[in-house]
Order: sequence, then structure tokens, then C-alpha cells
Amino acid sequence: MLLEEGFDVTSTDASDKMLKYALKARWNRRKVPEFDNWVIEEANWLTLYEDIEQLIGDGFDAVICLGNSFAHMLDSFGDQREQKQAFRNFEKCLKPGGFLLIDHRNYDNIIDTGRTNPKSIYYNSNHMIDIKTSVMYTGGKPALVILDYLIDTTASFGKNEFITENNISEFRLSYYPHRLKVFNSMLVNTFGENAYHEIYGDFKSLNEVENPNFYIHYIEKTL
Repeated sequence: MLLEEGFDVTSTDASDKMLKYALKARWNRRKVPEFDNWVIEEANWLTLYEDIEQLIGDGFDAVICLGNSFAHMLDSFGDQREQKQAFRNFEKCLKPGGFLLIDHRNYDNIIDTGRTNPKSIYYNSNHMIDIKTSVMYTGGKPALVILDYLIDTTASFGKNEFITENNISEFRLSYYPHRLKVFNSMLVNTFGENAYHEIYGDFKSLNEVENPNFYIHYIEKTL
């Protein structure tokens, strides 16, 4: 973790459940001195700067939003105004020269094919049986992607055991399907055309990955 590498970390979430997970993780590592530098706060992306203004000081070196988390923010008004507001808050939280690291699934490919690759760079996908994919349209435009994850829950997965309905866990998550071109444009509009911006595919250079599962954006706040 970043803490173990010597970084001071501030984590925020609007979900009580996720905050409890973080607080429990910090408590479990309470005897590790580095974890004293882990600040955990409730905050909303739409009001992020105001929610943690007392912690920002001159700004953070980095704002990190990975794991396809940003796609959980849906487009309530049909013009992505809330997502743009969140980007502005991310930018305001950074010190000059600081950077935003943010990602999203390859929704272009999901929309075009109607399928989602079960392999992930963020979790062990050996137990992932399938991801059922539904794309919902509003006014002829993709507005929502619903993913039903099918996971084998047997401890002996991969050891010639049969997978039955009794050991398959299914859960559903809904996401806003960010088009790469639009997402890139929103970032540039927020940080400015002169901001240094790189896009990676599954944390590799785009020329190394033909069809990545995730796009990762690195963009710096200008000095």
C-alpha cells in the first residue's frame, strides 16, 4: 500500500459501508506506525473540495480514483454535468504539478460487442465464471451498462470440481458507459489543453495493447 511506501494517505467515500471497511482495515494495522498517517473521511465527489478543504492545505500530490470507481456516478441529467463537477473538484484538490490517476472500463468495446471480458487487472479473475452484460439506451445513446457477475465460490475451484448453481454467487452493478473520446475531452476541458496527459491500456502503453479492458488516464495540474 501507499502507506507502507511512506506516503501520507487521505481516503474518502460517500458510502458508510465502504468507510467501515477502511476503518476496520486501519484498526487491524494499528500497530504499524505508517498507518497512523491514514486519514479516512466521508465525502462526496460533487462536494469533495468543500468536504475535505481543511485537509487539503496547499493541495495533494495525487488524486487517485481507480477500479472503475468513477463509472458508478451515473448521468442523472443527461449532460454529464455532475461528472464534470467531480472532475473540477479533483483538479481543485491538487497542488500545481500534482496529478490525477483515474480509470474506466473499455466501454467502447462493451457497447460495440455487448460483452465484458471477465479478466481484470484489479482482482483475481480465476473464480469469475462470466459477466452478463446489458447496455441500456436513452434517446438512442448508451446511458447505462448493467453487469451481472457470476463467481464460483468453491474453495477448490480449478481442481476438477463441478460448478453447480449452488456454488455460484451472482451480483449486479450498474455503470455509466464512458466513451474514451468523451472522457478524454472532459479531462482536457477541466485541466486545460496544456496539461500533460497520458492514456494507458491495462497499465501498459496503448501501442502494446490492442483492445485493453481498462483505460487509465494520467493528467497533471499545470504549474
